[in-house]
Amino acid sequence: MNVDFYERIWMWVAALIIGLFLVMTGVATVAYGIRPPSHVETIDPTQAMSDPRFASAGVSVDSATGAVTVTMIGGTFFWLPAEVRVPAGRPVTFRLTSIDVTHGFAIARTNVNTMVMPGYVSQLTYTFAAPGEYLMLCHEYCGTGHHGMGGKVIVEAAP
Repeated sequence: MNVDFYERIWMWVAALIIGLFLVMTGVATVAYGIRPPSHVETIDPTQAMSDPRFASAGVSVDSATGAVTVTMIGGTFFWLPAEVRVPAGRPVTFRLTSIDVTHGFAIARTNVNTMVMPGYVSQLTYTFAAPGEYLMLCHEYCGTGHHGMGGKVIVEAAP
């Protein structure tokens, strides 16, 4: 079989690009620990409501560091709590789990978007720049009442 010289060059370039992609993915995964915001911490979904990490779902502020954490539980057609109040201009860490099926968690007009799966704790951090009301919704079909599964994040101006 006779392969043209220029075609051989393009095959080598394509192979190098694929190899470079695989090396970069491996380095990012192993060396930097880059991973999705879930599947790291596990939880028993049948005991999530009584688990100490989620027993008091809602907003908490660490008095020593001022860190804001929102713990939420997703269930069939609800977020618990359905409304949270957080300060503007400070990083807010969302910790979420599901007690039944896979849900999607997104906050409109932001970059907050993750999957919430039973048996796992999803965690992500976001800083709200401007005060206002943001719609919190489920973007993964979870059943017949999926369209009504929503809530609100109320971002208040920092004192």
